[in-house]
Amino acid sequence: MWRYWAIGAAVLAAVAGGAMLLGGSGRPALLPAQPAAQAAAAPATGAADADPVPEASEATREQKRFARYDRDQDGKVTRDEYLANRRKGFAKLDVNGDGRLDFDEWAAKATAKFVAADHDKSGAMDAAEFATTAVKRKPSSRPKCPPTAAAPAEES
Repeated sequence: MWRYWAIGAAVLAAVAGGAMLLGGSGRPALLPAQPAAQAAAAPATGAADADPVPEASEATREQKRFARYDRDQDGKVTRDEYLANRRKGFAKLDVNGDGRLDFDEWAAKATAKFVAADHDKSGAMDAAEFATTAVKRKPSSRPKCPPTAAAPAEES
């Protein structure tokens, strides 16, 4: 029986949505707010002398990303420009500055985490010390689902 109610509600919502899209009778057409806002912002006297406000460019997300990579603003992203951020990250890891990463430089963060977790400085972690190295997960904002075993039988 609940299925019929759900189908009926969906049909009513579709009809109401169609009426809103196609109808619109009795409502005045909406005008853009920007010209009215500019007219209200202009002073009554000396409006012709006021400097026009430059409009902001509507750069897309991809255009902004391209501009960040194109350091010399020549309209092309070279290999060096593209790899610049990677070079900075590599330089942070290359502590001795020899241009090569040995294992200790690459694993510096893990090594520091081990040293911090080894409270007794024995060179090994027991179970309690190891438990402190677990990744801290953010609590889920979703509510827990009810158990499925207690679900009532479905009506026909």
